[in-house]
Amino acid sequence: MNLAHKIRLVPTLEQEQYFRRAAGTARFVYNWALEHWKKDYEAGLKPTGNKLQKQFNAIKYTEYPWLKDMHRDSHSRPFINLQSAFSGMFKGIRERPVFKKHSEHDSFYIANDQFSIKDDMIRMPRIGWIKMRENLRFVGKIMSATVSREADQWYVSISIEMKDENIIKERISNESIGIDLGVKDFAVLSTGEKIEGPKPFKKLQKQISRKQRQLSKKKLHSSNWYKCKEELSKLYLRVKNIRKDFLHKLSTKLCRENQAISIEDLGTAGMVQNHKLAKAILDMGWREFRRQLTYKSKIYNNDLLVVDRFFPSSKLCSDCGYKLEKLDLKQREWICPKCGVVHDRDENAAINLLNQLGQVMPEVTPVDMTNVVNETGISLWTCKNA
Repeated sequence: MNLAHKIRLVPTLEQEQYFRRAAGTARFVYNWALEHWKKDYEAGLKPTGNKLQKQFNAIKYTEYPWLKDMHRDSHSRPFINLQSAFSGMFKGIRERPVFKKHSEHDSFYIANDQFSIKDDMIRMPRIGWIKMRENLRFVGKIMSATVSREADQWYVSISIEMKDENIIKERISNESIGIDLGVKDFAVLSTGEKIEGPKPFKKLQKQISRKQRQLSKKKLHSSNWYKCKEELSKLYLRVKNIRKDFLHKLSTKLCRENQAISIEDLGTAGMVQNHKLAKAILDMGWREFRRQLTYKSKIYNNDLLVVDRFFPSSKLCSDCGYKLEKLDLKQREWICPKCGVVHDRDENAAINLLNQLGQVMPEVTPVDMTNVVNETGISLWTCKNA
């Protein structure tokens, strides 16, 4: 299994300038390759990343002599990235590749034979040793590194190939739990515990809106425009860090304390089409939470149950199995017409999700369960209502 450790860098001014040039080189070559890919395709040819790279290598030092000052991966890796982007598009799992814009998602790749690590220092080609904010946490074979920029901060993400015995961590308990994700509360557990989300964007929205208005009044690409844009980027980075910190702490806690976890496969893409809820849903970070639970289940050797999104978790009585015909979104509680039990909508949904593990109410209507092994090797159980 490969794990990545993302560490903040402390570059000098000269090193930061090189980072910007390397990221600009990667962006330039990617856009060059994408432009020629489209031209070849329109001409009836079958372009590939490998063909375009050979074409580019034949002219790069004559037409773009400044590439001699950049390390090799900054102008060779973009062809692999473009090929991967088109492969994902053909498989239907990625959008069509678009041209990269200046100062957006700046990053560049470094192969494992081009850098070395010693304690809290990393040696990169062309610029030498750079200080890292912390030591590398993982032990294993170093595969690659990606340097990226967020606001005014630079990070290196180091990919490590680890053996299973170095990955698996011990749990502190072996309970089972159902998790219902929501907007009012980030998560409601089958134990009745309600976990409120930080809602970072909502809390910083006034500051962000104010800074966006200031930016719109600045002269485009002026010094004040760049300064204001960087301040806005810092606010967005703060939102991202608050959300990520919360999600990491919660997902780790749940994986350490439970042997089996049941969650619902939410159709986030469809749910955000509701403009009244879209901002609140995206502020929660459900997709990132699901991603973290998936790979941490491998680390803590958990069983992760992913219940089908059409399973009526909120409308199904967790006591007797009675199913309501209709339940409005604004209705937070309901009384079961069959057994008379009063249900909290979210807590009832969490219990029903747990029931699919067969741990609480085995007499509830059975479900069809299909075992699926995902790309990380984690056993996921997809449940469909019978």
